[in-house]
Amino acid sequence: MSQEIHGTYSSEPGEPAESAEPEATRRAADEAESSRASRGWWDRNADEYQSDHGGFLGDDRFVWGPEGLDEAEAGLLGPAASLKGLDVLEIGAGAAQCSRWLAAQGARPVALDLSHRQLQHALRIGEGLPLVEADAGRLPFRDASFDLACSAYGAVPFVADPVRVFREVHRVLRPGGRWVFSVTHPVRWAFPDEPGPEGLSVAASYFDRVPYVEQDEAGNAVYVEHHRTIGDRVRDVVAGGFRLVDLVEPEWPAWNNQEWGGWSPLRGNLIPGTAIFVCERD
Repeated sequence: MSQEIHGTYSSEPGEPAESAEPEATRRAADEAESSRASRGWWDRNADEYQSDHGGFLGDDRFVWGPEGLDEAEAGLLGPAASLKGLDVLEIGAGAAQCSRWLAAQGARPVALDLSHRQLQHALRIGEGLPLVEADAGRLPFRDASFDLACSAYGAVPFVADPVRVFREVHRVLRPGGRWVFSVTHPVRWAFPDEPGPEGLSVAASYFDRVPYVEQDEAGNAVYVEHHRTIGDRVRDVVAGGFRLVDLVEPEWPAWNNQEWGGWSPLRGNLIPGTAIFVCERD
């Protein structure tokens, strides 16, 4: 899972390889700039990400977000027993933890990620899974190649044109296929990205769709995250050719006492942190 917990309004942005800390701002960022920034950021930060969060994610778990909702429990792709023999595409796979869980259920997953370094971590954990380095907006697969597609915080929050990604997913899915993806809950954009009480007061307009950008001294984006409201996400799903069958907002479980970026038990018990869209291709 290539799960971005970097934060929309982070007070401590992740440091790239450059010595100067990037400047956090809100400005336009097109598809090409967003893609370059995402590839570079994940290549630079994959080691730290896997070191910090690999224990929580596990080597072969399918976790939808910081709340810890597990696909084995949620069954959003369908009952685990029904996955056997299905071709599944994981987009933004990171170290392919979710794909490894799918393979254990008898599925035939393909793990795709934009970041070469993230996929190297997938190889470090274990070989045997098909790994593909590619942009989610340009999937290198034939039409109707997969039965299911999934993404746990991968790709969707970081692309300037999510409809393009959804149409590509629609193209490579077989009729009746399911597409399930999780993102930061859109309401979080109105709050500071802080795990404590300071993260509970509205600080910005929920309707401000200007991307969050971290840029270097030359003004080049090194990290980009795009905001869409709940309504935007639903319209994007429909524009991509899908039917929305469920919208899951995981509650914070009592067992989970971790803080991860702006996610925490305090905030998780009061406001949603993750939104999972369950979509089907007719």
